Amino acid sequence: MKGYIHSIESCGTVDGPGIRLVVFTQGCPMRCLYCHNPDTWKPNTGQQMSVEEILEEYKKKEAFYKNGGLTCTGGEPLLQIDFVTELFEECRKRNIHTCLDTSGITFNDNPEYLKKLNRLLDATNLIMLDIKHIDPEKHIELTAQKNDKILEFAQYVDKYGVDLWIRHVVVPGYTQNDEYLYRLGEFIATLKNVKALDVLPYHTMGVVKYESLGMEYPLKDVEGLSKEDAIDARITILNGFKDKLIQLKGEEK
Repeated sequence: MKGYIHSIESCGTVDGPGIRLVVFTQGCPMRCLYCHNPDTWKPNTGQQMSVEEILEEYKKKEAFYKNGGLTCTGGEPLLQIDFVTELFEECRKRNIHTCLDTSGITFNDNPEYLKKLNRLLDATNLIMLDIKHIDPEKHIELTAQKNDKILEFAQYVDKYGVDLWIRHVVVPGYTQNDEYLYRLGEFIATLKNVKALDVLPYHTMGVVKYESLGMEYPLKDVEGLSKEDAIDARITILNGFKDKLIQLKGEEK
Protein backbone atom coordinates (compact mmCIF):
# COMPACT_ATOMS: atom_id res chain seq x y z
CA MET A 1 0.00 0.00 0.00
CA LYS A 2 1.13 3.53 -0.75
CA GLY A 3 0.29 6.76 1.01
CA TYR A 4 0.37 10.39 -0.05
CA ILE A 5 3.33 11.95 1.74
CA HIS A 6 4.08 15.65 1.99
CA SER A 7 7.60 15.27 3.41
CA ILE A 8 9.79 13.33 5.84
CA GLU A 9 11.92 14.77 8.64
CA SER A 10 14.79 12.48 9.56
CA CYS A 11 15.66 13.84 13.02
CA GLY A 12 12.51 15.14 14.68
CA THR A 13 12.89 16.08 18.35
CA VAL A 14 9.45 17.59 19.18
CA ASP A 15 7.13 14.93 17.74
CA GLY A 16 7.16 12.41 20.55
CA PRO A 17 9.82 10.98 22.86
CA GLY A 18 13.43 10.82 21.68
CA ILE A 19 14.74 11.40 18.17
CA ARG A 20 12.23 10.29 15.56
CA LEU A 21 11.56 9.83 11.89
CA VAL A 22 8.59 12.12 11.25
CA VAL A 23 6.28 11.34 8.34
CA PHE A 24 4.12 14.27 7.22
CA THR A 25 1.05 12.91 5.46
CA GLN A 26 -0.89 14.90 2.89
CA GLY A 27 -4.46 16.09 3.36
CA CYS A 28 -6.29 17.85 6.22
CA PRO A 29 -9.93 18.92 6.74
CA MET A 30 -8.96 21.49 9.39
CA ARG A 31 -8.30 25.09 8.44
CA CYS A 32 -6.53 26.35 11.54
CA LEU A 33 -5.88 30.08 11.26
CA TYR A 34 -2.33 29.60 12.55
CA CYS A 35 -1.47 26.54 10.45
CA HIS A 36 2.12 26.82 9.23
CA ASN A 37 1.78 24.00 6.69
CA PRO A 38 -1.19 24.96 4.46
CA ASP A 39 0.49 23.06 1.65
CA THR A 40 -0.54 19.84 3.46
CA TRP A 41 -4.27 20.60 3.20
CA LYS A 42 -5.06 19.19 -0.23
CA PRO A 43 -5.60 15.40 -0.17
CA ASN A 44 -4.39 12.86 -2.72
CA THR A 45 -1.39 14.95 -3.71
CA GLY A 46 2.29 14.88 -2.87
CA GLN A 47 4.70 12.00 -3.21
CA GLN A 48 3.34 8.48 -3.08
CA MET A 49 5.45 6.23 -0.87
CA SER A 50 5.05 2.63 0.22
CA VAL A 51 5.40 1.35 3.77
CA GLU A 52 8.67 -0.34 2.83
CA GLU A 53 10.08 2.87 1.33
CA ILE A 54 9.38 4.74 4.58
CA LEU A 55 10.91 1.99 6.67
CA GLU A 56 13.99 2.09 4.46
CA GLU A 57 14.29 5.76 5.39
CA TYR A 58 14.04 4.77 9.03
CA LYS A 59 16.70 2.11 8.63
CA LYS A 60 19.21 4.66 7.29
CA LYS A 61 19.44 6.34 10.71
CA GLU A 62 18.14 3.52 12.87
CA ALA A 63 20.89 3.95 15.48
CA PHE A 64 19.72 7.50 16.20
CA TYR A 65 16.15 6.32 16.84
CA LYS A 66 16.86 3.69 19.51
CA ASN A 67 15.27 5.87 22.22
CA GLY A 68 12.76 7.41 19.81
CA GLY A 69 10.79 5.92 16.97
CA LEU A 70 8.47 6.93 14.14
CA THR A 71 5.75 9.58 14.16
CA CYS A 72 2.97 10.12 11.63
CA THR A 73 1.71 13.68 11.49
CA GLY A 74 0.35 15.91 8.77
CA GLY A 75 -1.84 17.24 7.52
CA GLU A 76 -4.15 14.78 9.23
CA PRO A 77 -2.82 11.21 9.18
CA LEU A 78 -6.22 9.71 10.01
CA LEU A 79 -7.40 10.69 6.52
CA GLN A 80 -5.15 7.83 5.39
CA ILE A 81 -5.98 5.45 8.22
CA ASP A 82 -5.43 2.25 6.21
CA PHE A 83 -1.95 3.31 5.16
CA VAL A 84 -0.95 4.52 8.63
CA THR A 85 -2.24 1.28 10.15
CA GLU A 86 -0.16 -0.84 7.79
CA LEU A 87 2.90 1.31 8.51
CA PHE A 88 2.44 1.11 12.28
CA GLU A 89 1.83 -2.63 12.21
CA GLU A 90 5.11 -3.11 10.37
CA CYS A 91 6.80 -0.85 12.92
CA ARG A 92 5.49 -2.94 15.79
CA LYS A 93 6.88 -6.07 14.15
CA ARG A 94 10.29 -4.36 14.22
CA ASN A 95 9.92 -2.99 17.77
CA ILE A 96 9.75 0.62 16.52
CA HIS A 97 7.89 2.99 18.86
CA THR A 98 4.89 4.47 17.04
CA CYS A 99 3.35 7.88 17.64
CA LEU A 100 0.25 9.33 15.96
CA ASP A 101 0.09 13.13 15.89
CA THR A 102 -3.56 13.93 15.17
CA SER A 103 -6.44 16.31 15.78
CA GLY A 104 -8.89 13.39 15.94
CA ILE A 105 -11.21 15.27 13.59
CA THR A 106 -12.18 12.21 11.54
CA PHE A 107 -13.64 10.32 14.51
CA ASN A 108 -17.15 8.89 14.18
CA ASP A 109 -19.09 6.01 15.71
CA ASN A 110 -19.65 4.11 12.48
CA PRO A 111 -18.88 0.43 13.28
CA GLU A 112 -16.70 0.02 10.20
CA TYR A 113 -14.67 3.11 11.12
CA LEU A 114 -14.28 1.96 14.74
CA LYS A 115 -13.06 -1.41 13.53
CA LYS A 116 -10.36 0.32 11.50
CA LEU A 117 -9.51 2.69 14.34
CA ASN A 118 -9.19 -0.15 16.85
CA ARG A 119 -6.77 -1.94 14.55
CA LEU A 120 -4.67 1.23 14.32
CA LEU A 121 -4.78 1.79 18.09
CA ASP A 122 -3.53 -1.75 18.64
CA ALA A 123 -0.37 -0.76 16.76
CA THR A 124 0.01 2.69 18.35
CA ASN A 125 2.20 3.39 21.39
CA LEU A 126 1.37 7.07 21.82
CA ILE A 127 -1.16 9.59 20.52
CA MET A 128 -0.23 13.26 20.44
CA LEU A 129 -3.63 14.95 20.38
CA ASP A 130 -3.94 18.58 19.34
CA ILE A 131 -6.90 20.15 21.11
CA LYS A 132 -7.25 23.47 19.32
CA HIS A 133 -10.01 25.04 21.44
CA ILE A 134 -12.27 23.73 24.20
CA ASP A 135 -15.20 26.01 23.32
CA PRO A 136 -17.37 24.66 20.45
CA GLU A 137 -18.14 28.00 18.79
CA LYS A 138 -14.63 29.37 19.18
CA HIS A 139 -13.26 26.11 17.77
CA ILE A 140 -15.24 26.67 14.57
CA GLU A 141 -13.93 30.23 14.39
CA LEU A 142 -10.35 29.03 14.81
CA THR A 143 -10.40 25.88 12.64
CA ALA A 144 -13.59 25.91 10.51
CA GLN A 145 -14.54 22.61 12.19
CA LYS A 146 -16.56 21.55 15.25
CA ASN A 147 -14.72 20.09 18.23
CA ASP A 148 -17.29 17.50 19.38
CA LYS A 149 -15.73 14.61 17.47
CA ILE A 150 -12.26 15.63 18.64
CA LEU A 151 -13.29 15.44 22.29
CA GLU A 152 -15.10 12.14 21.64
CA PHE A 153 -11.91 10.82 20.03
CA ALA A 154 -9.93 11.75 23.15
CA GLN A 155 -12.41 9.93 25.37
CA TYR A 156 -12.51 6.89 23.09
CA VAL A 157 -8.77 6.32 22.84
CA ASP A 158 -8.41 7.03 26.56
CA LYS A 159 -10.87 4.24 27.35
CA TYR A 160 -9.08 2.03 24.84
CA GLY A 161 -5.94 2.45 26.94
CA VAL A 162 -3.61 4.29 24.57
CA ASP A 163 -1.23 6.83 26.12
CA LEU A 164 -2.16 10.43 25.34
CA TRP A 165 0.07 13.48 25.02
CA ILE A 166 -2.06 16.63 24.85
CA ARG A 167 -0.93 19.65 22.84
CA HIS A 168 -2.51 23.10 22.95
CA VAL A 169 -1.42 26.24 21.13
CA VAL A 170 -2.08 29.48 22.98
CA VAL A 171 -3.09 32.17 20.50
CA PRO A 172 -3.65 35.80 21.58
CA GLY A 173 -7.26 36.77 21.02
CA TYR A 174 -8.37 33.16 20.52
CA THR A 175 -7.17 30.66 23.11
CA GLN A 176 -5.33 33.01 25.47
CA ASN A 177 -8.29 33.22 27.79
CA ASP A 178 -8.36 32.06 31.41
CA GLU A 179 -11.90 30.69 31.20
CA TYR A 180 -11.17 28.54 28.15
CA LEU A 181 -7.80 27.39 29.48
CA TYR A 182 -9.37 26.41 32.81
CA ARG A 183 -12.13 24.49 31.02
CA LEU A 184 -9.52 22.67 28.96
CA GLY A 185 -7.83 21.59 32.18
CA GLU A 186 -11.15 20.32 33.51
CA PHE A 187 -11.64 18.21 30.39
CA ILE A 188 -8.13 16.77 30.51
CA ALA A 189 -8.74 15.73 34.13
CA THR A 190 -11.48 13.34 32.95
CA LEU A 191 -8.91 11.36 30.93
CA LYS A 192 -6.93 8.60 32.65
CA ASN A 193 -4.04 8.03 30.26
CA VAL A 194 -2.64 11.53 29.75
CA LYS A 195 1.14 11.29 30.06
CA ALA A 196 2.15 14.85 29.12
CA LEU A 197 0.80 18.32 28.39
CA ASP A 198 2.50 20.61 25.88
CA VAL A 199 1.35 24.23 26.01
CA LEU A 200 2.84 25.91 22.97
CA PRO A 201 3.12 29.66 22.35
CA TYR A 202 1.68 30.86 19.06
CA HIS A 203 4.43 31.95 16.66
CA THR A 204 4.49 33.77 13.33
CA MET A 205 6.85 31.46 11.45
CA GLY A 206 4.01 30.48 9.11
CA VAL A 207 4.00 33.94 7.52
CA VAL A 208 6.92 33.11 5.23
CA LYS A 209 5.26 29.86 4.08
CA TYR A 210 2.04 31.68 3.19
CA GLU A 211 3.93 34.33 1.26
CA SER A 212 5.82 31.66 -0.70
CA LEU A 213 2.49 30.03 -1.60
CA GLY A 214 0.91 33.34 -2.60
CA MET A 215 -1.60 33.10 0.25
CA GLU A 216 -2.70 35.76 2.72
CA TYR A 217 -1.84 34.85 6.30
CA PRO A 218 -5.06 35.03 8.40
CA LEU A 219 -3.35 36.13 11.63
CA LYS A 220 -0.92 38.63 10.14
CA ASP A 221 -1.84 41.22 12.77
CA VAL A 222 -1.45 38.84 15.73
CA GLU A 223 1.88 38.96 17.53
CA GLY A 224 3.60 35.85 18.79
CA LEU A 225 3.00 34.77 22.38
CA SER A 226 5.82 35.11 24.90
CA LYS A 227 7.18 32.07 26.75
CA GLU A 228 6.12 33.72 30.00
CA ASP A 229 2.50 33.94 28.81
CA ALA A 230 2.64 30.31 27.70
CA ILE A 231 3.82 29.33 31.20
CA ASP A 232 0.95 31.31 32.75
CA ALA A 233 -1.49 29.56 30.40
CA ARG A 234 -0.17 26.17 31.44
CA ILE A 235 -0.65 27.07 35.09
CA THR A 236 -4.28 28.01 34.40
CA ILE A 237 -4.88 24.70 32.58
CA LEU A 238 -3.34 22.80 35.49
CA ASN A 239 -5.50 24.70 37.97
CA GLY A 240 -8.59 23.53 36.10
CA PHE A 241 -7.12 20.02 36.00
CA LYS A 242 -6.45 19.91 39.74
CA ASP A 243 -9.82 21.37 40.74
CA LYS A 244 -11.66 18.89 38.51
CA LEU A 245 -9.70 15.98 40.00
CA ILE A 246 -10.69 17.08 43.49
CA GLN A 247 -14.31 17.24 42.37
CA LEU A 248 -14.16 13.79 40.77
CA LYS A 249 -12.56 12.24 43.84
CA GLY A 250 -15.26 13.81 46.01
CA GLU A 251 -17.96 12.30 43.82
CA GLU A 252 -16.39 8.84 44.19
CA LYS A 253 -16.79 8.89 47.98
